[in-house]
Amino acid sequence: MSDTEFDLIVLGGGSGGLAAAFRAAEHGARVAVLEPGELGGTCVNLGCVPKKAMWLAAELAQRIEMGCRMGFNVSQPKLDWREFVVHRQRYIAGIHDSYRKRLDSHGVVRVPSYGRLIGEGRVETQDGLRLSAPHIVIATGSRPTRPPVPGAELGGVSDDFFNLCDAPERVAIVGGGYIAVELASVLQALGSRVDLFVRGARLLESFDAELSAALADNLRQVGVRGRFGYRLGAVEARGQGVRLVAEDGTCSEHYDLLLFATGRQANTEGLGLEAAGVAANETGAIEVDDYQNTSASGIYAIGDVTGKVPLTPVAIAAARRLMNRVFGGQADAKLDYRDIPTVVFAHPPLGRTGLSEEEARLQHGQGAVSVYRASFRPMLDALADTPMRSLFKLVCVGEDKRVVGLHLLGEGSDEMLQGFAVAIKRGVTLDDLHDTVAIHPSSAEEVVLMR
Repeated sequence: MSDTEFDLIVLGGGSGGLAAAFRAAEHGARVAVLEPGELGGTCVNLGCVPKKAMWLAAELAQRIEMGCRMGFNVSQPKLDWREFVVHRQRYIAGIHDSYRKRLDSHGVVRVPSYGRLIGEGRVETQDGLRLSAPHIVIATGSRPTRPPVPGAELGGVSDDFFNLCDAPERVAIVGGGYIAVELASVLQALGSRVDLFVRGARLLESFDAELSAALADNLRQVGVRGRFGYRLGAVEARGQGVRLVAEDGTCSEHYDLLLFATGRQANTEGLGLEAAGVAANETGAIEVDDYQNTSASGIYAIGDVTGKVPLTPVAIAAARRLMNRVFGGQADAKLDYRDIPTVVFAHPPLGRTGLSEEEARLQHGQGAVSVYRASFRPMLDALADTPMRSLFKLVCVGEDKRVVGLHLLGEGSDEMLQGFAVAIKRGVTLDDLHDTVAIHPSSAEEVVLMR
């Protein structure tokens, strides 16, 4: 091989692209990764990792406040945001360093440039260098978008949240999905007063409706106000802040910060998809089959750029299976997109795996579905006399009551869901859960005690 010939070229050095590069290299492939920015993509730099860091800071603030109520001689918490950001970015820098070391140890060539497809098996960098490989993985991710309304440029997006150095006093967030809920929860816990403007009738429309309603109630208890069925018409500047104007002309109060969490757009512009014969849908996302194949032979796509489940672990899992198939001789390797566990890092967190009650009834019929619930106040909240409540829900089907959905809202949901997700993937039934001895006292015991 020449210096520009590889077995695999990866466009994008995010979590999915790096996972593909590392797994291919482990199978003996010669790999090049094209990434002009920091390694790790959205997840490490502007998503999961810094978001979880801010969530942990907010969690600590809430725990300290609860300690005050329960007799600990501590003052009300006030985060030195700038100092915490130093710790957050130090942690992220460690991840960058780890990636660079792994690339070196695996013999993966990193090219600090964007790349575009220029034909079958060929890629051109920004400075005109041409690389070739029989296999190309597109893993360029996605970016947040603003709605097409006048004045939208006055608002920020989720990326801009990580540039904050203090909690703004009044914050408006437009959106009702993952990102909107997480940002609202963190900002409210760290001292802002947050209003959510939601176009739909409820939060988190892809989650179980009952759990979404319980989450909305918990958010109200801590001061987050939600306006549902809201249709934004425009944004206007007001002093150093903004106000929102609805389609009916109604004006909101003044906000110091506006953040949009209204969707993301696949990063496919300038990739040369047409030149390589790679089909994209009407939103710009690359179309793939169950094996991550695009419409062009030897070109694959993974992660957010495909418009499928936009979760970092999904991109990583799909990438590893793809490389096992392409370079590892595992002809049938592919990701099973069913029963994927996921968590919304609100306070408290909301997690799900499998089907919601609504989805189960649609797929299996009304009479085949059994639902079990546990609503309770966790011990710490009861001791501190806070109004926060947990709601756990099991969705079962058939005479054997096979569990097809588990939904957890409450303290520790983010940690306990993973183990139950394995059990559900393996076909656990309600009797299996009942046969398991509970851990007492804990919130997790409610999952095996529901009847």
